[in-house]
Amino acid sequence: MNSLYVIVPYKYEGMWVFDDPRVGLVREPFIAGIDTMIDRLVARIPDADRGFRAIFSAAPFPGHTERLDWRREESGGNWYYSDRFEMEGWLCPALFKYFTAAPKTIYVQVEPRS
Repeated sequence: MNSLYVIVPYKYEGMWVFDDPRVGLVREPFIAGIDTMIDRLVARIPDADRGFRAIFSAAPFPGHTERLDWRREESGGNWYYSDRFEMEGWLCPALFKYFTAAPKTIYVQVEPRS
């Protein structure tokens, strides 16, 4: 299994979503706080609503700028906390398309698409 994953979130109908045909996801939405974190993370990326690259892993990697710490399970998904934004966000069960169990920490880097 990969240790680094890449998705390209974009805005659809006013919501952050992403597609990953490799794992069968189309317009999978980010909600419940994760959407607000994304707004803040991409504030300086031009045209981020048209798509930006998000790299994530359960292990730290060179260039990661964000860290989300696991808090609890709820409704089949998991709540993660961002120290930087001092807030929680919920990641839905699509998380398990990438990890066999909810990671204790998720490391993230966002950047413009090339």
